[in-house]
Order: sequence, then structure tokens, then C-alpha cells
Amino acid sequence: MTTPHFLRWLKKMLPAGKDPCPDRQRARELIAAIDAGGMPLNAARVNDIARRLGLEVSTRARVEDTIERIRAVLNH
Repeated sequence: MTTPHFLRWLKKMLPAGKDPCPDRQRARELIAAIDAGGMPLNAARVNDIARRLGLEVSTRARVEDTIERIRAVLNH
């Protein structure tokens, strides 16, 4: 059984409003930039983000497909 004291302590330890996983945060920033009208110019960066999220990415994969897979992971 979790005590209220432990939960308060745990909430203090986590940064407010931020994803505790830096890889997921990086992915969210990528998606936010794309949604704001940007286009990733570096496919290797997109692939690196996807791999850090646990996705297997071929070097021949289209960037657009990889971005959609990243979106799916973040929305899951």
C-alpha cells in the first residue's frame, strides 16, 4: 500500500510538466516542431530518436514513415 507521504515525495522528485524520460521529451519536441510547420532536414536525427524509443528503423525508411511511427509511440 502506497502512503500519501510517499506520493507527495515522489511528485516532488519529478519535474513538473516534463516527461521524466528525456528520449520521449526529445521525440515530443520533434513532433511539436513538425506540427508548427517545420520539416526535419536530418533523417539520421529522426532515426536516432525513433531508435531511442525502441523502434527498429531501416536506413532506407522514409522519414515521413518514421515520424508517423514516433507519433504512434507517443500517443500510445
